[in-house]
Amino acid sequence: MSDVKGFLKFARVEPKKFALRERVANWREFYQVLDHATLREQAARCMDCGVPFCQGTPDANPQKSIGCPVENLIPDWNDLVHQDHWEAALKALHSTNNFPEFTGKLCPAPCEASCVLGITSDPVSIRTIESAIIDRGFQEGWVEPMPSKTKSGKTIAIVGSGPAGLAAAQQLARSGHSVTVFEKAPRPGGLLRYGIPEFKMEKAVLNRRLEQMEKEGVIFKNRIHVGVDLKTDQLRKDFDAICLTLGAEAARELPILGRDLKGIYPALEYLTHQNLLLENTGFNARPELNAFGKKVVVIGGGDTGSDCIGTAHRQGCASVIQLEILSQPPLVRSPQTPWPLWPLKLRSSHAHEEGAERYFSVLTRAFLGESGHVKSLLMHKSGELQPGQSQEFKIEADLVLLAMGFTGPVKNTLIEPLNLALDPRGNLLTNASYMTSEQGVFAAGDVRRGASLIVWAISEGRKMAASVDRYLKFKT
Repeated sequence: MSDVKGFLKFARVEPKKFALRERVANWREFYQVLDHATLREQAARCMDCGVPFCQGTPDANPQKSIGCPVENLIPDWNDLVHQDHWEAALKALHSTNNFPEFTGKLCPAPCEASCVLGITSDPVSIRTIESAIIDRGFQEGWVEPMPSKTKSGKTIAIVGSGPAGLAAAQQLARSGHSVTVFEKAPRPGGLLRYGIPEFKMEKAVLNRRLEQMEKEGVIFKNRIHVGVDLKTDQLRKDFDAICLTLGAEAARELPILGRDLKGIYPALEYLTHQNLLLENTGFNARPELNAFGKKVVVIGGGDTGSDCIGTAHRQGCASVIQLEILSQPPLVRSPQTPWPLWPLKLRSSHAHEEGAERYFSVLTRAFLGESGHVKSLLMHKSGELQPGQSQEFKIEADLVLLAMGFTGPVKNTLIEPLNLALDPRGNLLTNASYMTSEQGVFAAGDVRRGASLIVWAISEGRKMAASVDRYLKFKT
């Protein structure tokens, strides 16, 4: 701790954003980078606590876990940044996290929620510093391929190329195994490529990391839907171990009157369509998924709903309304979630800043339409009513996006043919070594824990890779 009074001398500084009108006119990332002097001051705010809660005490129950799921050495690289030892900070950062450029842009930062400084002041700008370290690492050429010098002769199939699959692939390739990643989409990356909007993470950030992995020996096979294009029997025959990182793509539905009307789509279908258009892979545009000039309603108040709002603005929508079935959270941390737990409080994203009306404590009763297309939603207001407000009301809509979360992995193409056991929530059941009910078949990420954070996916991908490595070394 090179500046013991840093947390007293320096206030938290947030990266500035480009002006609203400017950023909604394009698909580029909109956060401006802090200069190195400011970043060093921000790093000096870290108190190097005796018990660094930010660093993480992962627990099987996400409600009880505290801090960083990948157990980043946050006080270490904060101190190194403050001392201007950026390359050493990068090594410390990479020691626990394969892809800090992803987490630095996409993670909601549970580390900051558990920062000790946050008890009485603003927490340390951990995510901003993390992003700055890895960005400088790529700029300076410090991020290089690390191919294994020895080969094990063992072959591993990884099905799914999201963050869990990519983390496992890189770890296993560096351990000397032959790793093949199968992806059903045109290009690898999973939801990092097709679910995350360009304005949250430009795909060049993903591509540069994939290029590194290919130089480390990872083989990517795209447009192969395992279980459909490649049968499971052949997969088991060709590989010594199989890793399932399929994600949790089964979207939660809303089976109410009028659901069959046109103009109502799952959020992931909407976001994927826009990413495919920007990727320019010969994808045929679907005008019905363009929000230009339309009244958009997003059902669901989470991050996916926020992504839909930001996308709709950039497509030129007329208006956006976001609906949430739960009551509005408090403006400050709820006493039900005291430090260092993840705080329950109202959160407004960059997309809300760009314009969105939010309704809380509302339930969608029916979709109403004309000529087979949705025109409005029949709503029911629960909880306390304002004077003159009716429990039943309507909201006009030309495009409705269902962003109500996910119920688990899709099971019919791969999980059921492999006869894999499920847990009570419908996710893949594994033991402590991430092995499923079938010998030699492992699983990590959302497919086994349900839809969760990117840091959990990376953490589980790394731990599964360690288990697979042990399994192959001691397999007779």
